[in-house]
Amino acid sequence: MSDENYDQRPFGSVEFAENPENRCPVILLLDNSGSMGGRPIQELNAGLQVFRDELFADSLAAKRVDVAIVTFGPVKVEMDFVGVQHFHAPTLSVVGDTPMGAAIEQSLSLLRSRKDAYKSNGIGYYRPWVFLITDGGPTDSVSRASQLIREGEDAKAFMFFAVGVKGANFEVLKQISVREPLQLDGLRFRDLFKWLSASLSAVSKSRIDDTPALSNPTGPSGWAVAG
Repeated sequence: MSDENYDQRPFGSVEFAENPENRCPVILLLDNSGSMGGRPIQELNAGLQVFRDELFADSLAAKRVDVAIVTFGPVKVEMDFVGVQHFHAPTLSVVGDTPMGAAIEQSLSLLRSRKDAYKSNGIGYYRPWVFLITDGGPTDSVSRASQLIREGEDAKAFMFFAVGVKGANFEVLKQISVREPLQLDGLRFRDLFKWLSASLSAVSKSRIDDTPALSNPTGPSGWAVAG
């Protein structure tokens, strides 16, 4: 989806007039390439449903958290930004290769457009999250994406998180992400998305300039190990 098409979407004043709450935007950047076939994609889909249900059950987070989903294999805006109240978890299927670099660039472009919409409608927003999950390595160049992530992190424009499923290229993820990439423990996607929903709920209850403490995903009962 191009920026031109995105800007023509009639989200504007009606959406924000109905819900003028501050927003906590998150982009889920999900690898649905062929290697995710079978149980991994099934568990990922189950995790997305848990994510939706947990946030929807929190009345304030449901008003404040905005979600977008970009898949790659090929790059596709699976779901443009939408509030949790109107979010229905998609059922992803596997296709193609792993154009991670292009997917990151598309996600950051989508995020810029969303932030512009907030600003033009007088909506406050928390520092956005970009959450990448992959089980492989990129089949395209990630050099431009890596540069954009570093520039965005330095400017506090967003926070970028990288999670590798078994088989992921952690050397590449370390080149891309300022934060240490995390390795998913087995196929614990549901636990990952419970943590993510709880973290975003905590953010949504804080002041915009605060940084709430988050539980450690690599702790004794966590869903991840250091990559």
